[in-house]
Amino acid sequence: MAKTVMQEFTKGLWKEIPPFRLVLGICATLAVTTKVENGIGMGLATTFVLVGSNVLISLLRNVIPSKVRIACFIVIIATFVTVVELVMQAYTYSLFLQLGIFIPLIVVNCIVLGRAEAFASKNSLLPSIADGLGMGVGFTLSLTAIALMREPLGAGTLTIFGKTITLFGDAFMPFSFLVQAPGAFICLGLMLCVMNMFGK
Repeated sequence: MAKTVMQEFTKGLWKEIPPFRLVLGICATLAVTTKVENGIGMGLATTFVLVGSNVLISLLRNVIPSKVRIACFIVIIATFVTVVELVMQAYTYSLFLQLGIFIPLIVVNCIVLGRAEAFASKNSLLPSIADGLGMGVGFTLSLTAIALMREPLGAGTLTIFGKTITLFGDAFMPFSFLVQAPGAFICLGLMLCVMNMFGK
């Protein structure tokens, strides 16, 4: 049975939320969530690329030959990633420097190519926009949730819009491993556990 546009949007917020249900986009999830603003910034950048590439691929799905479709999808995705990269360099340069190599790596993010191949190349424009937007918002919420675990407990701070707020007093001893690689895996594992508990 065909889903409505609203169902295509909301599936990315819980039922198929990329890092926690589909276990996609894990590299960015683990690497950039040391600060809350990094999680939000990466999520918004990925959302723009998801929506833009879904729109273009949906419009061109009957024109692109099936044998070269993956190469064409990557060219389209890379175009939107370049746009995001240039905009971030122009307007959010400090965030661009913090995210570093992970902005260009959106090109090979499994979520973006997966949605292009599995959804946008087979569906019309409006459902493809809803799918890209829902998956992007879900990805942004996921990164923000993990960053909200890691930064306050790992550093005792909360960084949003370039401002760092100290959350605890001088006596606070941060769990510094949470802002390192092992802490990222532990936080992701805890989130997967919680999602599985509430998803059943």
